[in-house]
Amino acid sequence: MRIDRSSTALVVATNVAVIGIAWWQHWPLVVLLWPYWLQSVIIGWYSGRRILALRQFSLEGTSGFDQGSDEATKHNTARFFAMHYGVFHLGYFIFLFMAMSGKVPHVPAYNVTAGDLLLMAAIGVSFVFTHRSSYRRIMQSDETGRPNIGGVMFLPYLRILPMHLTIILGLGSGYTGGVILFGTLKTIADVLMHWVEYRITGASAAGLSSLPESKR
Repeated sequence: MRIDRSSTALVVATNVAVIGIAWWQHWPLVVLLWPYWLQSVIIGWYSGRRILALRQFSLEGTSGFDQGSDEATKHNTARFFAMHYGVFHLGYFIFLFMAMSGKVPHVPAYNVTAGDLLLMAAIGVSFVFTHRSSYRRIMQSDETGRPNIGGVMFLPYLRILPMHLTIILGLGSGYTGGVILFGTLKTIADVLMHWVEYRITGASAAGLSSLPESKR
């Protein structure tokens, strides 16, 4: 499957728009992290749906995934992913809530306004449309391919790494440094994951099409 340049441009444009809103509203980094936390949850939702929608998949290089049948393997993998991914994001939620309350050193408290909530909701809706379009194309390609189920499960974690780096390196650096650092890392991660997903999905489809019919 060829990489869709229009969807890549949409990913970049969405991130740039979010950073622009943050500058416009003078959001500190801790506020900017909320819509991106929501984006990560949306990605997790679509990733779980992708796992369950797999028609055929590879178990190469995996350990403990095989549950005896394709359906059992998919459902067990989806449950594990939901639990593990959910625990990570629950931790982030608690951390961000504490930071907004001024309970994290060097991070001043911030009172969210109704306007902030409306903007965050609008950003969340834009992320839903962006990722729904992207995952629709990827899952259509999955139907003719044989992706590795372990790879499908671990790809969304590319979204977690920039949060780790930003929280460690950027959160205490102030408004300007934090927003620039996080915005740059997050945009790079989004484009990278988008590219990796399309390359892996396209490679699995190409590999399957080259096999004899009896081995598919």
